[in-house]
Amino acid sequence: MHFSIPDTQEMGSAPTYTAYNLHINGCYHSVLRYKQLHSLNEQLRRHCVGVPLPAFPPKRLLPLTSGQLEARRSALEQYLQAVGQDGRLARSAHLQQFLQRAQLDTALAEGQVASDCEEQQLEVQVYTNPAGERILVSCSVQQNSRALLKSVCRDLQLPEELVRYFCLFLVRRLRKSDELHLVRRLMDFESPYITRLHMQPCELLLRTCYWDSSRDAKLTGSKVALNLLYNQTVADVNREWVVICSPSEGRQLSCLQLQGRPREYMDLVRQLPSYGCLQFDEAQVDYPEPNTMALVSIGNKELGLRTARGAKIYETKFRVTRMRSWRVSVTHNTLESRLQPSHLQLAFEYLIGKQTLRWITINSEQAMLMSVCLQAMVDELLHRGEGGKADASSDDEQEQTAVTSSSSTPSSTCSTSTWASSSCSTSTAPTTPPVRFLSEDSAPRNKPRMTTSRTFGAVFFRNDVADNAARVSNEAFEGIGDDDL
Repeated sequence: MHFSIPDTQEMGSAPTYTAYNLHINGCYHSVLRYKQLHSLNEQLRRHCVGVPLPAFPPKRLLPLTSGQLEARRSALEQYLQAVGQDGRLARSAHLQQFLQRAQLDTALAEGQVASDCEEQQLEVQVYTNPAGERILVSCSVQQNSRALLKSVCRDLQLPEELVRYFCLFLVRRLRKSDELHLVRRLMDFESPYITRLHMQPCELLLRTCYWDSSRDAKLTGSKVALNLLYNQTVADVNREWVVICSPSEGRQLSCLQLQGRPREYMDLVRQLPSYGCLQFDEAQVDYPEPNTMALVSIGNKELGLRTARGAKIYETKFRVTRMRSWRVSVTHNTLESRLQPSHLQLAFEYLIGKQTLRWITINSEQAMLMSVCLQAMVDELLHRGEGGKADASSDDEQEQTAVTSSSSTPSSTCSTSTWASSSCSTSTAPTTPPVRFLSEDSAPRNKPRMTTSRTFGAVFFRNDVADNAARVSNEAFEGIGDDDL
């Protein structure tokens, strides 16, 4: 989890107090007081025995000056970032319950919900056919994502032991083209109903939550699970998220689809290099040249860039195990353009050659989702490297991660079609420290009981290149040996 406290606000009257706007994984989550965070720290200290906690900013007896308030905001942000990057603390039931309650209490204070017992209906898109079907699910506003996921899967009659292979995504459809735009995956501690209010216009989508195609075998034994996986894959092929390498393969897939042979369809599509990848919108990158527009994909232990040069399409693959570190940086003007989109950038430090590292940047509003995906891929690599089996992980771990991975030097090939292949090898090894970032501002929020009268800093620049603490160090990073060159 990536935490940010981009700004503060004054609340209450006579006396007023400072509240902190908490963003998680780039999106607004809740408003918190210092004493609430102090209480969380005490809970973690009591219940997470043996786990070292990061430093928590101390209490002060006298009122804080503006400079001291900014220092406290920064210290609280760093504290939460460190907590979010420690798997033992991040998976703690006390932290999960705290975040879930904080979101609900904020929604109640802002008048977005009338009661924590309020019942609502949510529309969830599921792949019962390639076009997708919307089903209505009843839920309480305090119900978390995991509970809603179980309700959806129960309505679909999906076996309970297979629920762990699916998750809920927030998606947005572009009006002109009806293309699907992935916003982010819902976390277990958040209420889907409240989150969707903050992220309008957005839809909920049920998708598989892994990128390791070997896990498909777990689903093919169930008719319901196979149908969901098959229709999701057909939809991905139709929207060109899975790239067909040759006309003959396209004809084969179309034939199998018409004949209603999902198992054979899946066996064939699984052989395509882009199967199992998550596709992102077109973004501006600085590789191979500055201001290059590229289609970004993540999956199969790689981050891919597809660029067009004339009539040819080039695809460059960056293996995850050759990314020494990465960071998400956001420029956010809290005073003049609080409601305007923030500028997000993902930058990763890549081992191009022996003792040659280069920073490669991707400017995209999906930069935070890319970072979360990279981290999940590394976590799975490390889990397997320690002798763990992907399917042996607990439900909690499955809920925290959604991918599998590995890494490589940028290799690229050229083709006149929309596909090109590449590969290389290596592996790596460091863990993930906190990412510091400033989240994208959400849509305007009604705050009937809150007044915003103070923010700090007109423009925030986080994760400057010089700030080593802002980087995510890749524990799966491997240097290049002589045999690789």
